[in-house]
Amino acid sequence: MRGLILSGGKGTRLRPLTFTNAKQLVPVANKPVLFYGIEALIQAGITDIGIVVGDTKDEIRGAVGDGAAWGCQVTYIEQEAPLGLAHAVLTAEQFLKDAPFVMYLGDNLIKNGITALVKEFRERGPNAQILLAHVPNPNQFGVAELEDGRVVRLVEKPKQPKSDLALVGVYMFDSHVFDAARAIQPSSRGELEITDAIQRLVDEGLRVEPHVVDGWWKDMGKVEDLLEANRLILETFEQRIEGTVDAESRLEGKVVVDKGAQVIGSVIRGPAIIGSGAVIDHAYVGPYTSVGSGVRIIHSEIEHSIVLEGSAVESINDRIESSLIGRNVRIYKQARKPRAWRFNIGDNSEVGVH
Repeated sequence: MRGLILSGGKGTRLRPLTFTNAKQLVPVANKPVLFYGIEALIQAGITDIGIVVGDTKDEIRGAVGDGAAWGCQVTYIEQEAPLGLAHAVLTAEQFLKDAPFVMYLGDNLIKNGITALVKEFRERGPNAQILLAHVPNPNQFGVAELEDGRVVRLVEKPKQPKSDLALVGVYMFDSHVFDAARAIQPSSRGELEITDAIQRLVDEGLRVEPHVVDGWWKDMGKVEDLLEANRLILETFEQRIEGTVDAESRLEGKVVVDKGAQVIGSVIRGPAIIGSGAVIDHAYVGPYTSVGSGVRIIHSEIEHSIVLEGSAVESINDRIESSLIGRNVRIYKQARKPRAWRFNIGDNSEVGVH
């Protein structure tokens, strides 16, 4: 069995961060989202993995390499343009050949992994197995309609959903999916939708089995999703102190301090992670915060946030919360309030001033 991870999306809803970073490499609990997918496949016994890449192929390749770090073999598959999930499947046909495979969207996280689900697929041998989850906003997802436990209809982002069961970003197929993908037409948004390909399998009487996932599932489409996933992952951590924490500091709850990090005269309230080489100096780091490697937080307060590597937060009077701070950013207090503000800000940003 093979694995196929899709990492070709541009992450427009995470801009401006994704102007300079692949969205699949944005870290959650100091680990790129994409790495969780690789690990989930390996834990399920799948070590031959293809990664579909697009404009950010060099960045993805640089982060993942040949897969040796995980004990797997990675093949890169270039998709000419983001023309839909079914198009990505066809692009990867030569790699997948006739082997059954798991398709995993590279910006998704599933709490309990996929090991049990892959085992079920192997044992039952359907033509496709789809993962579903109850969601409050089904009109933003592909939606499945079931009758007596059978899949009868799938619709991509319906205006009036008849079900709250969203397609989770993990699918399992045998080779019948290739003919189904070739038989469909592009949707109104110009993409070959995987929901249409699966519907084709259903219409042809092939076995498409649903599985409603236990626990949480997150699609990293928006900043709020990243922060929520960060919270959920951090809750699974146990305390681990490899860096230095001085006698004046206080750690509360599940806190991870990586090697080379320094905590000086500060309070860290977990769950939280402080990355390697970071410095927390007379500061407060609150729950659900991931501080990346080399970050400096000095005389400031922050919680429920993600701070990427190399950034600095210095002498900020008010607490920072629910924020995603990119790499090599500096946030600091000026000596006096300026008479005029000067900004150089990417698209779709939001700035509040007082």
